[in-house]
Amino acid sequence: MGDGVRSSGVPSLSTPVCIIGSGPAAHTAAIYAARAQMWPILFEGMMANGVAAGGQLTTTTSVENFPGFPGGIGGYELCQRFRDQSEEQGTRIFTETVVKVDLRSRPFQVWSDERHVQAATVIIATGAVARRLHFPGADEGDGGFWNRGISACAVCDGALPMFRNKPLAVVGGGDTALEEALFLTHYASRVYVIHRRDELRASKVMQKRALENRGIEFVWSHMVVEAHGEKLLSAITLQSTKTGERQRLEVAGLFFAIGHDPATAFLEGQLALDEQKYIITNAGSTQTSVEGVFAAGDVQDKQYRQAITAAGTGCMAALEAERWLAAHTDELTAVTQSWEGVAVTPTNS
Repeated sequence: MGDGVRSSGVPSLSTPVCIIGSGPAAHTAAIYAARAQMWPILFEGMMANGVAAGGQLTTTTSVENFPGFPGGIGGYELCQRFRDQSEEQGTRIFTETVVKVDLRSRPFQVWSDERHVQAATVIIATGAVARRLHFPGADEGDGGFWNRGISACAVCDGALPMFRNKPLAVVGGGDTALEEALFLTHYASRVYVIHRRDELRASKVMQKRALENRGIEFVWSHMVVEAHGEKLLSAITLQSTKTGERQRLEVAGLFFAIGHDPATAFLEGQLALDEQKYIITNAGSTQTSVEGVFAAGDVQDKQYRQAITAAGTGCMAALEAERWLAAHTDELTAVTQSWEGVAVTPTNS
């Protein structure tokens, strides 16, 4: 890896692989890349997309479905362990947000506000942010029940003891909302699906399953306007979208299922994205529309969205980057020759 200073005075670096992201996908990629002597540079972001380094896991109080932690582990602690292991293996980490990339020429160019990086390969693992509703009691801090009964991932949190055998509610009207409602029926005494309209957007198959499930009750044409409780959520106030009338609903959990926003705004015009702005990757691969650029984790996965699946694709991305470099040693040479006095040994597959 080479260091230099561009004429603008912005510090410049070169590396076989630059990783953008801070969650399980990014750090798994970094661990594998570092062990393969690819000298990875990782930009973990500074409150990128309004989320602390570590991504969505940092907003989860307890993670009980990640292998190796039978008693569960705090989301923030798990992310810190990922980071510590990345650094221990030799990853160079910058707490800076990538603001621009150039993936149309080689070597690839990556910029934060503080520095510039040239890379032979790039792994993008910037994740996706769950959409949240904001009303009194919905947020963190005093008087808020975020992570104290309110969540944006039923699959992640729905099996927690605090929710078992208690009434729960899901907000949304698409496939994700119904999938989460069906999942919650295994643990809840009752599941309410709250939708602001009087018909669902979900597929007919999902609608049939949910409507026929006796554990699910639909609350049509209503929206949540307030959350109540003491230490934990105990009730919500609903308001009719037609009459404005309000009613109180006793629930121990409220799950937002209104979609996600992938963190790909800085990639517009650089990579192929789908209609929802997720990165398109080749089937069974993390390879994007640009050779040598790979995507891992929730930024390319809108189906599973789990820490363990993100970590798996991070591993895939690092292995694919290593193999790509082994087959394109000229790309490594192009990077190293840009920096006087720097020698980087190509990796072997």
